Amino acid sequence: MFCYNCGCRLSEHDFCTACGADVSLYKKVIHVSNMYYNEGLEKAGVRDLTGAVTSLRQSLKFNKNNTRARNLLGLVYFELGESVSALQEWVISKNIRPKKNIAGEYIDKVQSNAGRLESINQTIRKYNRALALCHQDSRDLAVIQLKKVLSMNPRFVRAHQLLALLYMERQDWERAERELRKCREIDRNNHQTLSYLKEVEQMLVPDEGMKQAVRRRKEESVRYQSDNEIIIQPLNVKEPRGGGISSFFNIIIGLVIGLAAMYFLGVRAAEANVRNEEQQVIIRISQESDVKTARIQELESQAADREKTLQELQTQLEDYIGVDGTLQNTEVLLHAIAAYMETGDTAAAAAELESMSQRVNPEGMTEGFRRLYEAARGVILPEVADTYLQEGNRLFNARNYADAAVAFEQAVAYDASNVESIYQLAQSYRIIGENEKAVQAYDKVLELFPDTWQADKAQSYKAQLSGN
Repeated sequence: MFCYNCGCRLSEHDFCTACGADVSLYKKVIHVSNMYYNEGLEKAGVRDLTGAVTSLRQSLKFNKNNTRARNLLGLVYFELGESVSALQEWVISKNIRPKKNIAGEYIDKVQSNAGRLESINQTIRKYNRALALCHQDSRDLAVIQLKKVLSMNPRFVRAHQLLALLYMERQDWERAERELRKCREIDRNNHQTLSYLKEVEQMLVPDEGMKQAVRRRKEESVRYQSDNEIIIQPLNVKEPRGGGISSFFNIIIGLVIGLAAMYFLGVRAAEANVRNEEQQVIIRISQESDVKTARIQELESQAADREKTLQELQTQLEDYIGVDGTLQNTEVLLHAIAAYMETGDTAAAAAELESMSQRVNPEGMTEGFRRLYEAARGVILPEVADTYLQEGNRLFNARNYADAAVAFEQAVAYDASNVESIYQLAQSYRIIGENEKAVQAYDKVLELFPDTWQADKAQSYKAQLSGN
């Protein structure tokens, strides 16, 4: 026994000689756990497997790290046919004590045999299927499933008990007793098995009087064996005369009953097989339908994605070749530039560029279109602005200040970087009495061209207008 605190081996004292921890209660707990383990070991030795499970679980409640109790519990589960529970206990034991643990050998023996592992899985699935069939009132199919389970795992106690319970429901007491006897051979003191067996024995032999009658009938007969058949002949019974005819009729009746029994049993088995085959067909059709449904959904999703892509491509195509598309606007721009280069008519070209700027966002166009558009504006608009500037100066000198202001406005609209156009516009506004507009124009001169003589003049005139 080792200390729970430092892991040092404990002595006969109630404290750890290494770390000084109080281990008196710890020793009692370990002692009780070992006591329950020994009790479970004794019960397992006499095949009281249910009692062994109870004792071993009590042992693990006191000491969950008791690997001997856990390994033995796994063996008991495995003997009861509970392979999954057995593997679970062995895996936990292996994790608690990775080295020098026989649980590793148990796990390897089960996992190394792929057929055995698959048989365990099939057993659990078929048993669960039998339970589901019982809930669905398909008890004949449940019996078939349980027989398959027991053919793969004859020591599966719960399967024997469920099969016996189904036989009891059908009042097939002899078969139920046979299954319960098999349960007792595996686990002698299983409470559920004993309860079922008591009820079956009561139905087979209702009371003591019946037992005596059965015993008396046995004593009044002689039993001997002929070849492979056991023949029972009653004593003190004289064969009636004319027994030949009676025997003949008895044989005929027996044949009729046998044929009828064979017919009904055969029909019942055939019906069960037909139902099983129909169920398998339904399952297969359902699986195929699920696969086809999934495929249809996948194709519909792909079709929707392609439809969305097609709409996006159509939108892009419309942006290129539509009424206001890139291709159409590029064509208009090229015509304007060609007309300017052929005729030199800057006004017409400028009007076309201004019209285009109202309906087209250059930032949303291609890079080539944007570069051509900006280059055309850089060449054409300053020439137009210069033309309006000259016209404004002519009108200003002719003292037609209102028309001059209009010309200067156009010059500024086409080229806002010409200080002369802005200054002359401010002068025209001041002379015709548009003082607020004049001050705004003077401010623009001061803001954009602070180091020019026009700025000095603008400052002076602005002061005069502010004073007024």
